[in-house]
Amino acid sequence: MKSRIISHIVFVGIMSLTFIAGCSQKDTNEVVVYVSEDQVFSEPILRDFEEDMGIRVRAVYDTEETKSTGAMNRLIAEKDNPQADVYWANEPIRTIVLKQKGISTHYFSPNAEGIPTNFKDPQGYWTGFSARARVFIVGKEEEPPSSIFAYTDERWRNKAVVANPLFGTTTSWVAALFTIWDEDKARDFMERMKQNGTKISTSNGESTMLVANKEFVFSLVDSDDATNAIRDGKPVMQVYPDQEEEGLGCLVLPNATVLIKGGPNPGNGKKLIDYLLSPQTERKLAFADCAQIPLHKGVETPNDVIKIEELKSMNVNFEAVARKLQEIQPYLKEWAGY
Repeated sequence: MKSRIISHIVFVGIMSLTFIAGCSQKDTNEVVVYVSEDQVFSEPILRDFEEDMGIRVRAVYDTEETKSTGAMNRLIAEKDNPQADVYWANEPIRTIVLKQKGISTHYFSPNAEGIPTNFKDPQGYWTGFSARARVFIVGKEEEPPSSIFAYTDERWRNKAVVANPLFGTTTSWVAALFTIWDEDKARDFMERMKQNGTKISTSNGESTMLVANKEFVFSLVDSDDATNAIRDGKPVMQVYPDQEEEGLGCLVLPNATVLIKGGPNPGNGKKLIDYLLSPQTERKLAFADCAQIPLHKGVETPNDVIKIEELKSMNVNFEAVARKLQEIQPYLKEWAGY
């Protein structure tokens, strides 16, 4: 009798462990990704991943109203119960916030080999790919400026426009200048820019339209804005600023991939990151309407998308830019008249 009781207890214990293990298992045939890159460009890549890898993708996209912050804030809110495996960011700044808050974890993808070191975290918390550059869009009949210092040049007084520096990639650009220069030089540049009659627009898209409509001579926008305006037949051209040997170079802002700490499907998360960082994915994004610049050398691009090895990029530390971006918010509000 005693032996039967012991056998029953052992059996119940084994069955309980089996049940607990079964309940804790995740669907190993899926991956969950939160996405800040525009859905129209990111979704086809994720569908290709599904087809090529046989792994189902559950994607959550940022909306226009929460652009670039909605997914990040959701990841922060879910820190104690992670629901995502991967974050596909449209720039690296917010990936650094996730690193600082302990939400991401390190992963060194084999496909990160060949990507320049300044476009990836040395500890493996994020890796960049497929970038936009901050370029001039200029009226086709105008003599183009070659440096961002055109914003402070009397020659172009009241002829230049820039998107509001409190938002988007313009914020990152200004923060980058504050990390490359000392505080006094950066503030002096911004004040002279305003004194020279620079118009503030609501977005890069509006800046592009204002130049295309010949209301202003030039603006600093993202390379995809300029490229698509040219493809649409607008009377504009694109100029990469500060390309001379001693020049600053232009700011290059890559997409970035992040592996989420404690995500439900870490193995598939790594497979998705490998896929996003591949030269094949970079080629697809170069030929898409987003016209993004591959970070691997030698990747085929259309004629109107520059190769990274042909471009002098601004040498910035993105962690320093992320810190500075927060520090200068009060100043930028004052500068923009808020």
